[in-house]
Amino acid sequence: MPVRRADFVPAWWLPGPHLQTLWPSLLRRRPPLTLERQRLELADGDFVDLSWSGPADGPLVLVLHGLEGSPRSHYAAGLLDLLPRSGYRTCLLHFRGCSGEPNRLPRSYHSGDTGDLDTVARHLHATHGRHIHAAVGFSLGGNVLLKWLGEVGGEAPVERAAAVSVPYVLDDAARRLHLGLSRFYERHLLHGLREKFRAKFRHMPCPLAVDVARLKSFRRFDDRVTAPLHGFDGVDDYYGRSSSRQYLRGIQVPTLLLHAADDPFMFPHTVPVAEELAACVELELAPHGGHVGFVAGRWPWSAEYWLERRILDWLAAPERTRAAPEVAGRARDRSDALQPRR
Repeated sequence: MPVRRADFVPAWWLPGPHLQTLWPSLLRRRPPLTLERQRLELADGDFVDLSWSGPADGPLVLVLHGLEGSPRSHYAAGLLDLLPRSGYRTCLLHFRGCSGEPNRLPRSYHSGDTGDLDTVARHLHATHGRHIHAAVGFSLGGNVLLKWLGEVGGEAPVERAAAVSVPYVLDDAARRLHLGLSRFYERHLLHGLREKFRAKFRHMPCPLAVDVARLKSFRRFDDRVTAPLHGFDGVDDYYGRSSSRQYLRGIQVPTLLLHAADDPFMFPHTVPVAEELAACVELELAPHGGHVGFVAGRWPWSAEYWLERRILDWLAAPERTRAAPEVAGRARDRSDALQPRR
């Protein structure tokens, strides 16, 4: 079956989704990284930056960060450290405006923007003369990756893919992040988006008549800023066309989805069911793990970051690399063991 239980065992000292989410983001020590920066000019007059590491002749892995992410994001830093030490050549795609310099156009990036990814992937394929070994996306980057794979189908110039903690239904994510303790993440992320918006439009005319200080939810921000800047007819049009769940049946390369049922960025029912997955797509679902968390280990001073090792296993062999028990019954009637404790 394409839906299985992940073999992740959470650290006993990080119970609950919020500690799993916050610990690596706030307290994980970032490894020193040696990165080479490359600028790729785009057909519309804008640019994206790429960060490179690892041996030049190693299998190429393209990494996509999450919302307002960078190589210093805990999940990216860990992977950009581990993969080169394992012989891989890594390339992180900075979405527009996420490389430390504002992009040139009023538009930016968004959860369904697959155009830049397609340009970069085909550029890498052409310059390396072979398919990209793998693409890995986290959160928003995972949504972009899965949507693109579903759109291009068998024409994807990648051999395999992995996506972690994906907001498969953007409307669900916006509603979940406006509830309870998850509003902490919403406030933090929106603060960064508002500040970046102000900084950018201090140096160019703003096409929108909007006071971003008044936009206190993702839904309002996406309705007043993201949607009009990127040609959508409001927030529902943006969420409806950009959510990746509807594209999963079109994927034609081996793809691993890693997700926690207690992810505080979305609801348990946001996760796709088996019937929605292409035959080459496998979903490993853990009862716990938070959002891009998945921290294991006996003690805080020897924490283990399960995601990176699981991704490394997958890159080495796209077939099932660990003996994980299949989920009993139909995927939409998931076992109680896969649901987070309330």
